[in-house]
Amino acid sequence: MNSVSKSQRSATLYGLATVLCWSTVATAFKLSLAYLSPLQLILLASLVSWLLLLFILLVQGRIKQLFQLSKRDYLASFLFGLMNPALYYFLLFSAYESLPAQEAQALNYSWAIVMSLLAVPLLSQKLSRFDLVAAALCYLGVLSIATRGDVLGLNFANLTGVGLALASTVVWSLYWIFNQRDRREPIVGLCLNFCFALPIIIAVALYSGAFANLLEQPWQAYIGGIYVGVFEMGLAFVLWLRAMKLAENTARIANLIFISPFLSLVLISLFLDEPILGSTLIGLALIIAGLALQQRFSAR
Repeated sequence: MNSVSKSQRSATLYGLATVLCWSTVATAFKLSLAYLSPLQLILLASLVSWLLLLFILLVQGRIKQLFQLSKRDYLASFLFGLMNPALYYFLLFSAYESLPAQEAQALNYSWAIVMSLLAVPLLSQKLSRFDLVAAALCYLGVLSIATRGDVLGLNFANLTGVGLALASTVVWSLYWIFNQRDRREPIVGLCLNFCFALPIIIAVALYSGAFANLLEQPWQAYIGGIYVGVFEMGLAFVLWLRAMKLAENTARIANLIFISPFLSLVLISLFLDEPILGSTLIGLALIIAGLALQQRFSAR
């Protein structure tokens, strides 16, 4: 019993560390995008995350696993890399560039509902009435945020930014749905995603002139890119995997994610001087309520 309790406590600590990482990234995205374009931030953060993952595999003595997979696995790595980090983070960073951080991060939390909806045609899953209620709550929350409270008038404050944020949730959901059949070890697989995505991101940056312009940015830009690469793209993933592996009760660990969006709003208010809108709080509360409802009854 003591060993189980110790394992669960360790899992909780890893889970809380992950939540802390997630809570800071919305602020980090916005601060970094004050200096960098979305493409430049993807390039810098992806490079840092790739190096971090290589270092982790090297310390674990597993670097050779990168070269022991099948052609099918390498093809999967190429396709997954196009989705994450390349397309997903381009859409996400573009959304953060267009929207206040509080709105972009709140909209991003609707991805789990998007995944449940996409699982119907792609995985032949059925929606329960609780899934439908959860989806209705989430998208009512999205509407509250997108219209900044003018739900009945349907006056969208920034339709392009909202569209980019919701498009990122579709890409992220598809990425995890396709990962259902992924046979690669998670850290090895993510590292390979970056191996295949980085040359493409670099080529696009060179063609667009974003690469040359990146070299002229002040030191704050590099600090932001390094932070995003370490804590959003790399370390959070590794910490969460560790939490799930150690957890005796995974539901308790999964519930920790509900802390993140509200802690993120506190940091956004403190460091970005964004006044937190009532429409954001209401919308986020509806999204979280939908996610909690879905999680509770899907677990049953």
